[in-house]
Amino acid sequence: MRLLVTGGAGYIGSVVTGHLLDAGHRVTVVDDLSTGHADAVPAGAEFVRADLRGVGRLLAERPGFDGVLHFAARSLVAESVAHPERYWHANVVGTLSLLDALRAGAVPRLVFSSSAAVYGDPEEVPIAESAPTRPTNPYGASKLAVDLMIGSEARAHGLGAVSLRYFNVAGAVRCRGGWLGERHATETHLIPLALRAATGRGDPLPVYGRDYPTPDGTCVRDFVHVDDLARAHLLALGAAEPGEHRIFNLGNGAGFSVLDVVEAVRTVTGRPVPVTDAARRPGDPAVLVASAERIRDQIGWIPDRTGLDEMVADAWRFQTQWSR
Repeated sequence: MRLLVTGGAGYIGSVVTGHLLDAGHRVTVVDDLSTGHADAVPAGAEFVRADLRGVGRLLAERPGFDGVLHFAARSLVAESVAHPERYWHANVVGTLSLLDALRAGAVPRLVFSSSAAVYGDPEEVPIAESAPTRPTNPYGASKLAVDLMIGSEARAHGLGAVSLRYFNVAGAVRCRGGWLGERHATETHLIPLALRAATGRGDPLPVYGRDYPTPDGTCVRDFVHVDDLARAHLLALGAAEPGEHRIFNLGNGAGFSVLDVVEAVRTVTGRPVPVTDAARRPGDPAVLVASAERIRDQIGWIPDRTGLDEMVADAWRFQTQWSR
């Protein structure tokens, strides 16, 4: 297929692009490089530097795309609270512009990078797709708004769409001669922060609360390897049916605590991980774990790389390779 990947110079978008190329698809990446990196676009993909408003012009000039995988978005929770307007403009208005372009260009398929943040503080764990959607921050609200937009677009105009609601993505992959992994100017994710702390180049890792109702008192989260996540996108692309909007969670279905991550980083790196205790963050649920039964049963996705040590080891390989 001939495919367009928005945000394909970012962490997840670049890994998915590599999988698409390996599967024999022709891929064009669109990214404005506001947070992505041009050198992360895998060899073999065409790269166009543009924002989502430029996609309409691109599709008009080059008709015939078979699908779009949409990763371009702002994704910092704290920033979304301080500057919600940025998230409505980039994530919601930007995606509306993309949907207009897909309709005008008669593009039949869309796979959307959604988020478990749409669920907020869950009533039950593991979290199923039928759980109430009550986001606790503008980032999660913007992802939910886009899910709702896509559903109405599918029903009204026949778009075949799949939203994939990620939990915590981790790890790195070797792709076309190099490693692809997390490389954020503002890093907020637990595993990269713990790895930085282990190298001594970052601050001690803050542990936000040790009094949660969990086995060791720290928050528990579901981590999924980025390689498994990428496989899910290819399956989702094939599962997009005209006029339907399908929603799937992506997670391991198992949880790891903050201290589990600290121990995995110590084991993998052979270095101590300096930590500092901090107060609980408002709105942090004790446990967030996915139910991924729907995607397993309906399109056959089962994560292969479920071990925390493996995810940390791959992230460490990328970090040491990139920081040389």
